[in-house]
Amino acid sequence: MPLRLEDKKALVAEVNQVAASAFSAVAAEYSGLSVAQMTEFRASARDESVYVRVVKNTLAKRAVAGTAFECLVDALKGPLVLAFSQDDPGAAARVVKKFAKNNKDLVTKAVAIGGELYPASDLERLAALPTLDQARAIFLGLLQAPAGKFVRTIAEPPAMLARVLSAYKDQQQAA
Repeated sequence: MPLRLEDKKALVAEVNQVAASAFSAVAAEYSGLSVAQMTEFRASARDESVYVRVVKNTLAKRAVAGTAFECLVDALKGPLVLAFSQDDPGAAARVVKKFAKNNKDLVTKAVAIGGELYPASDLERLAALPTLDQARAIFLGLLQAPAGKFVRTIAEPPAMLARVLSAYKDQQQAA
């Protein structure tokens, strides 16, 4: 059933609003996927705060116009599903990668992050980005490392003295 003009405008506005606030986008060809598979894909995307939408290419080109994802315009060819990461830059790539692992009919065509278009082969790199919680943990580990080393350095001379005295006491008892 074809969309009415008002529905098309609403769809373009919705995708534009999502694209304006998204961190990254993945365009993937979905031909050959069943309705059940697409439903499963959408459910996994929802769990990761990833906006997934199948949009006609002409409408998608209008929707991404004026956003950081305008670089996707040339890659929008064929039946594509667009996935936008809302909270985490690597979330869309992780969802697409995980789903494509078991469903070979989902083929990545383009990846965009920060206004830059990357080839589909960079999906792995984007998916490997740490989540916000992982990045915070890495950062806290980096902040904590010098303090921990300082504390160990300060504590070592008394511990060394205690070991020397213990060894001396053991040597005296043995003699």
